[in-house]
Amino acid sequence: MPGAGAAEEAGGPEAARGPARLCGYLQKLSGKGPLRGYRSRWFVFDPRRCYLYYFKSPQDALPLGHLDIADACFSYQGPEPPPAAAAAAPHEPAAALFQVHCAGGVTVLKAPNHQLMTYWLQELQQKRWEYCNSLDTVKRDSRTFPNPGDFSKGLVAKDNTDVILRHPNASAERARNVLSVEAAPGELVGEHAASQPALPPPSTSNFSLKQWGTDIKNSMSSFRPGRGNNDSRRSVFYTNEEWELIDPNPKDLEESMVHEQVKKQTSEGNKGITGSAFPFDFGRIPYKGKRPLKDMIGSNKNRNSSGDSPVEWTSGNGNKATSEMQLKFQNQQEDLERLKKELSSQKELVRLLQQTVRSSQYDKYFTSSHLCDGVPKEKLELLHQKDDQILGLSSQLEKFNLEKDSLQQEVKNLKCKVGELNEQLGMLVETIQAKDEVIIKLSRQLSECEGSMSSQGLSTSTASSVNKDLQELDRLKDSLQGYKTQNKFLNKEILELSTLRRNAERREKDLMVKYSSLEAKLCQIESKYLILLQEMKNPVCSEEQGPARDVIAQLLEDALQVEGPEQPEQAFVKPHLVSEYDIYGFRTVPEDDEEEKLVAKVRALDLKTLALTENQEISTGVKWENYFASTMNREMICSPELKNLIRAGIPHEHRSKIWKWCVDLHTKKFKDRAEPGYFQSLLQNALEKQNPASKQIELDLLRTLPNNKHYSCPTSEGIQKLRNVLLAFSWRNPDIGYCQGLNRLAAIALLYLDQEDAFWCLVTIVEVFMPRDYYTKTLLGSQVDQRVFKDLMNEKLPRLHAHFEQYKVDYTLITFNWFLVIFVDSVVSDILFKIWDSFLYEGPKVIFRFALALFKYKEESLLKLHDSMAIFKCLRYFTRTVLDARKLISIAFVDLNPFPLRPIRNRRSYHLEKVRLELTELEAIREDFVRERDTDPDKRDLISDDDEDS
Repeated sequence: MPGAGAAEEAGGPEAARGPARLCGYLQKLSGKGPLRGYRSRWFVFDPRRCYLYYFKSPQDALPLGHLDIADACFSYQGPEPPPAAAAAAPHEPAAALFQVHCAGGVTVLKAPNHQLMTYWLQELQQKRWEYCNSLDTVKRDSRTFPNPGDFSKGLVAKDNTDVILRHPNASAERARNVLSVEAAPGELVGEHAASQPALPPPSTSNFSLKQWGTDIKNSMSSFRPGRGNNDSRRSVFYTNEEWELIDPNPKDLEESMVHEQVKKQTSEGNKGITGSAFPFDFGRIPYKGKRPLKDMIGSNKNRNSSGDSPVEWTSGNGNKATSEMQLKFQNQQEDLERLKKELSSQKELVRLLQQTVRSSQYDKYFTSSHLCDGVPKEKLELLHQKDDQILGLSSQLEKFNLEKDSLQQEVKNLKCKVGELNEQLGMLVETIQAKDEVIIKLSRQLSECEGSMSSQGLSTSTASSVNKDLQELDRLKDSLQGYKTQNKFLNKEILELSTLRRNAERREKDLMVKYSSLEAKLCQIESKYLILLQEMKNPVCSEEQGPARDVIAQLLEDALQVEGPEQPEQAFVKPHLVSEYDIYGFRTVPEDDEEEKLVAKVRALDLKTLALTENQEISTGVKWENYFASTMNREMICSPELKNLIRAGIPHEHRSKIWKWCVDLHTKKFKDRAEPGYFQSLLQNALEKQNPASKQIELDLLRTLPNNKHYSCPTSEGIQKLRNVLLAFSWRNPDIGYCQGLNRLAAIALLYLDQEDAFWCLVTIVEVFMPRDYYTKTLLGSQVDQRVFKDLMNEKLPRLHAHFEQYKVDYTLITFNWFLVIFVDSVVSDILFKIWDSFLYEGPKVIFRFALALFKYKEESLLKLHDSMAIFKCLRYFTRTVLDARKLISIAFVDLNPFPLRPIRNRRSYHLEKVRLELTELEAIREDFVRERDTDPDKRDLISDDDEDS
């Protein structure tokens, strides 16, 4: 049966493609005029947008279109066929047709049977209900639209304080459960249905070249290399009734191959005589005894359909015994031919030896001069010629004897074939006689039945009327059941649409109230702003508190307030500008310094303004949705399209998935070699055994990200996860153990990944991306990168580099921490995570790009400073004032091009040797100092930094 269906498969934690999907083949009514008809399409439901995409085939990357299920309603006709469907395909069963009403149009779909149609309708109703109810959630930050199902891992995923859910309507849920119709998906459903053939067109009259090409494309997709299994390479034979895969018996296949080898050997000896006289090779497998006409016709069909195929099928135990006898006969015949060839070769050898003996005798005769005196020379030559003629005639006689033997063998073969033909002719005659007997017998039975029917006509008419009544009763019962099912479905559809309409009206009222509140607040701000302008225009130089002073003080107090927890009812109507924490858990406004609080509030409002401005244009979120729609039926791979999307920034709701994919991509070679439960075993060893890095790890846990609520106190959930990741990594890399900076890298990874994935993310950064000795005690790799960065500054930003050199400002003191912790605590959180997006995909070259981009972003401001202290003070804080992520990304990936990786590697190698030489000299100086300190009593009180650490 052709493959079709829809499914929602249960996905576990190991599922590579995320949550379960509703997918399968359906036929869609499309086209115009005479080409209008049903075409098989592969349908996939996208829960993120509540769209039902349809493709030509499961292998296609781009969909043909989509149906908006959130705004759709469904219907299907009862047991009687609908007029439109009957006109389009009058011979098709109407029970499997259903309509989707959306976007002002009607889409007619067809499932293979009524059961799958009911399953599709139930699942689409459920998806619509879940999606529309999720619209009632309150998003405290308008920049994101985080569906709870989009987040799978990480601390941010479990942070649901920004989402407030309304209580579901219990009565509506109970009514939906009562009116639900049970429908099982069956076997022809799910993602595995993609490997089955597409649904065949229901009518041969609805034909189009485009559909023909699509069918050929779907059928040929299994022949692509690496896409199929071994079954796709077997021979498939088709009959007129149904398609069936015919597999030969292994024993018959082995015997037939032996017969073929024997046939090849005999054909070489006979030089193809049988092939030229008889096109049907009856001598292959001779048949002894009678066999039914059905078997003979079946063997002839297989022989004619297979053409020159070297495989013939045998059936029956008699055939096997005959085959064995024939095989023995062929072997004996082969031995006989071999002996004949040996005999002929021996005869030829004897003839040559005789000729040699004779020639030697003649030579001896001629050399004997005393014998040649009385014989004439002409007679001797004549005698020699006659002897040669005798030898030639003897050889020709032997050849004629060989030809005679071959002709006799050919006559024997022809006689055998004539006997087989006579045997088959006898079988056909016997079959015709058997058929004649059957026809005569059936004719007698027919005449007897007609006589009995004439005598019992009345009883037969009564029985036929009763049978018709029973059939009509069964048909009415089926129709009644169908109408009951349709009634329950339509009642459920009406209930859901009414509930969704009321929810939409309530959301509209809430938005109107929120709009009114925003308008009132805007009026208040404008009023206070005018008072402030008036105060600034006419300043009062007195210490007395006037009305304007009170208004300004109140305005500053209101501006410094941040939003705290509130009631859910207020959340729907109150506008949210700046929350206490951002979506990543970082505190937006500090608690202590009032001036710093005001600056942080201004910075947060500027970020909010930029985000709202970006939302008014074609946002990256839409591009990501289109990309995920194109990867519905294929795995994600590295591509220029994905690279450009990641450079623009991964949306908040998709970051967990993309980060995990990047980490798995870079650590695949490590994970393949690791045993199952590798992370847990490392953590267990680090906890049970003595770990020299555990003490320093405990000291740095609360100092990692104190301004993030996930790491702010010892009881925070992130603290324990961070401890586990750092301990496991220190046990994996005892040479590194723990270095300050690793804690921040792991903490950022834990915001979007679970513990094990964050551990592998740390492995990716330290062991894959960064050079060796980057996080060791000497920080050798970090020092080398700072010298490489100086070279790049001189190349890409020569004016700014010369400006720093003029005022002797060592900016690597600031950039060293950028490289060590990948800009953590150096830039605002929105820009930080966009940098990490590109970094996890492309590698360490991104750090150089963004470090140069930050300086270029503020290049003009830095060039205006002409004091070393002012420049250094600006360098410490200027990165926090960079807010426009789109501008910074454009500078990093457009303005700084070209940016090849090879020069960076070459400069790393060059500076690595220089730094190693300098460290060797410093180590020698330190040893001299220690030696001098031990020998000089005046310097014994001096202590080095290394001795102090120990």
